[in-house]
Amino acid sequence: MNDQSKLPPSLLPELWNSKEAWRIFGIMSEFVSATDRLNAVQPAVSIFGSARTLSSHAYYKLTEEIARLLSDSGFSVISGGGPGIMEAANKGAFYGNSPSVGLNIQLSHEQHSNPYQNISQTFQHFFARKVMFVKFAVAYVVMPGGFGTLDELMEALTLVQTGKTRRIPIILVNSDYWKGMVDWFRETLLTEGMINPEDLDLIHLIDEPQAIVDHIFKHYETRGFEPSAEEREMQLNL
Repeated sequence: MNDQSKLPPSLLPELWNSKEAWRIFGIMSEFVSATDRLNAVQPAVSIFGSARTLSSHAYYKLTEEIARLLSDSGFSVISGGGPGIMEAANKGAFYGNSPSVGLNIQLSHEQHSNPYQNISQTFQHFFARKVMFVKFAVAYVVMPGGFGTLDELMEALTLVQTGKTRRIPIILVNSDYWKGMVDWFRETLLTEGMINPEDLDLIHLIDEPQAIVDHIFKHYETRGFEPSAEEREMQLNL
């Protein structure tokens, strides 16, 4: 009996509870499958940005250059697997020396998989996908974007700030685009005591592609890319 409209109202809560219970297995399978596939791509850098950016736009070309430099420097590049900035990130890495990884999401609009992926993983749940962006990244490179990009940025900042994941470079590219937000952090959030002064040090505004790569290497030059035993335990509880 697939037509729920024919079910007695008293049975509907039981039906939805059953669906919710089975949904947990789908979530588990996303985590297991993605973890198994992404363990082989480290070290990796996650790149975020707007899905609406055209291939002719300067942001697209800049992202492609950054991704190519990262890939040729030995970093796998992880993006959302879709169009726009995500495509530029995958494309740059695809023609570089290291894997191009797309973490695709099933959406009713905007998202379609781009063809520049050596490794492609599809998610139904945003939260499972977001965990994978953080779990396997040694750095975040955030290009101009909208709500989805801001969501990923704030997720990373919150996880690092609260010690739920290790400290990684979080790099905002195109200072003019991000300056207003960073000024608001400083002038409003910090002034009103909503964040600590050291929280602002989690963000780095860098515009030059090679400077981005150099900054990531500098962050890890005294410790290497492998997480410590303590950090591994932290990531298990992400």
